[in-house]
Amino acid sequence: MDLPLLWFLLIAVLWTGYLALEGFDFGVGMLLRPFARDERERRVMLRTIGPVWDGNEVWLLTAGGATFAAFPEWYATMFSGMYLPLFIILIALIVRICALEWRAKINDPTWRDRWDWGLTFSSWIPSILWGVAFANLVQGMEIEVVDGSHQLTGGLLSLLTPFTLLGGLVTLGLFLTHGAIFTALKTAGPIHERAVTLAYRLAAPSAVVSLVWVLWAQFSYSENSFSLIPAVVAAASLIGVVVATRLEREGWAFALHMLAIVGAVAFIFCAMFPNVMRSSLDPAASLTIADAAATQATLTVMSVVALIFVPIVLAYQAWTYWVFRKRVWAGDIVGDEGLHPKEERSFEATGSASG
Repeated sequence: MDLPLLWFLLIAVLWTGYLALEGFDFGVGMLLRPFARDERERRVMLRTIGPVWDGNEVWLLTAGGATFAAFPEWYATMFSGMYLPLFIILIALIVRICALEWRAKINDPTWRDRWDWGLTFSSWIPSILWGVAFANLVQGMEIEVVDGSHQLTGGLLSLLTPFTLLGGLVTLGLFLTHGAIFTALKTAGPIHERAVTLAYRLAAPSAVVSLVWVLWAQFSYSENSFSLIPAVVAAASLIGVVVATRLEREGWAFALHMLAIVGAVAFIFCAMFPNVMRSSLDPAASLTIADAAATQATLTVMSVVALIFVPIVLAYQAWTYWVFRKRVWAGDIVGDEGLHPKEERSFEATGSASG
């Protein structure tokens, strides 16, 4: 078995899982302040992702870890060359976690508002930067072979081109639409009705931008005709999303939108093949799957571990979604969350005195 190719496909699957699942988390976060009208609606939106958001982020950790172990030179070249954008994404993800975990700790509007805005902005930033990053993998970067190793010699501005910026708009639009559809799928009442309308309004512009980018990528940067297959799947799914949201069938809309993201990620990896990082300066300097792969022994051990544990993780996450499958009603929100500021200060004073 060609283990480097197998792990290239597995990493594509891991990124697919992350972007398809974390995508609606980002979408809900981006819509939290602009869409929700009051504290009760914000709590409804947060409850839709509350049981699953941390599990969705595991896909990112696994994708990064798998890349590090299976393709160490790919990991080293990408993370050193894209250090600043990836660092910004990391900071944003940390702020998201703090906002999701801490906003309910203190019953104070100012406290909650600050964390809500933190969650909103920390959802917008990765939604754009992930698209820019993947567009660079398709377009190619200023990579040279220096002292026998591949190095990204272009600066930060070399990563920002019309094509990569459009890629950022693609993921931004897809995640916004994904979040709106998920909100419509998981809520009931007035917020559900508004989310259905918003999903329909976002679906068509997002589909147009995505299709323009895919056509640009295929005819300008992809050397593989088979990448057209996932491109067609993504395009057909996005058209289906527009129809489903128009008919207010949010279940079908969400399933089709998931399929569209799967098709989009598959297109990216098909367009990259057989490279993991393409050089825009010299094709001979491109980092191929074979060049970047770890040793056969390492890949064999990883394959055995993945065969054992991946089904367990998938089963657990599927069970989580099944348990929390019901819609969230605004009427379910009762009372306030967290300690009152005076109670919180009293709690601190009591703790200090007992210490």
